Amino acid sequence: MPIDTSPVLDAKSEWLPPTMRAAAFVGGGKPLELRTVSRPEPGPGELLVRVVACGLCHSDLHYLDHGTPTFKEPPVILGHEIAGVVVRTGEGVGPEWIDQGVVLSSISTCGECVACRTGRENQCAKQKMIGNSQDGGFAEYVVWPARDSFPLPSELPLEDAAVIADALTTAYHAVVRRGRLVAGETVAIFGCGGVGLSAVQVAALTGARVIAIDIDPKKLELARAFGAELTFDATDPDLVKALKRATSGGPDLAIEAVGKPEVQEQALSVVRTGGRLVLLGFAAKPMSVQGGRVTFRELEIIGTLGCRNIDFPVVIDLVRRGKLAITPLVSHRHRLEEVNAGFDALRAGVGIRHIVVME
Repeated sequence: MPIDTSPVLDAKSEWLPPTMRAAAFVGGGKPLELRTVSRPEPGPGELLVRVVACGLCHSDLHYLDHGTPTFKEPPVILGHEIAGVVVRTGEGVGPEWIDQGVVLSSISTCGECVACRTGRENQCAKQKMIGNSQDGGFAEYVVWPARDSFPLPSELPLEDAAVIADALTTAYHAVVRRGRLVAGETVAIFGCGGVGLSAVQVAALTGARVIAIDIDPKKLELARAFGAELTFDATDPDLVKALKRATSGGPDLAIEAVGKPEVQEQALSVVRTGGRLVLLGFAAKPMSVQGGRVTFRELEIIGTLGCRNIDFPVVIDLVRRGKLAITPLVSHRHRLEEVNAGFDALRAGVGIRHIVVME
């Protein structure tokens, strides 16, 4: 497609470049390619957002490493954890959005299907995902519907707010909406990556007793700083027995944030009679379930995916009031040119949360 090189003025008569830098996904097994492409224009109801930061997510590795197809045929720009500044608005969107810092929900919903109309818009039958169904945030600009974009208070660090777009909101939905965790209960969280540590924060905020499990002592130390009362080494061969002793028979809720069948099975094995397991980490392979145990002990196995858009303002306000932290979660910052090195570090389990910061 030819690139339009004519000058374009935004709503404040500021010149915007007709092209932009982007890291394109060209197919499984290949690194992202740095390209110069046409800058998008917002359509009706949409915003043009100058990307400030975009998070690197394990979901992206499914496209890069495991052959998971994107809805948009490659080349497609990945990146769905986006924070930025609105620089142009489409038809039907007010000028008050201009210069507003925003975080983008990773999905855009139809508002009409059964899921949307029953308060489960994260399960929208017609949803579109940024960085999958359409080009995403590993680029200097991105277009997204205003109704799925959420203003950020000026006091929040805009770069770090990319964490809210997925890790923090996903954890909130898993702990509060799906796990139904309440004060006085005990929760064991398996895996202390970016999402797992976010779940530790949210769980502690509910007033529950929080236990964190991981193989990395540094991550367990951070979990304690976020409110975990107890931490356990995931490699301990007596982990299940130790957890049951520490909780008088097992936690009320277990959250698996690793995405490995063996860890899912372990998490299910520790919950008390009548307890709940939330599967937060995505596992490509099936887990084994002892149906008899689930039946006779009345256990619940609960799936969770992303976050309802209606809950984004709630999470943003919790961050604004200092109830949830975002900056300690960001362990690495990369330039766009370094995005593949960032994914290498993510594969190796280095750090907590990696973000690409635009310059």
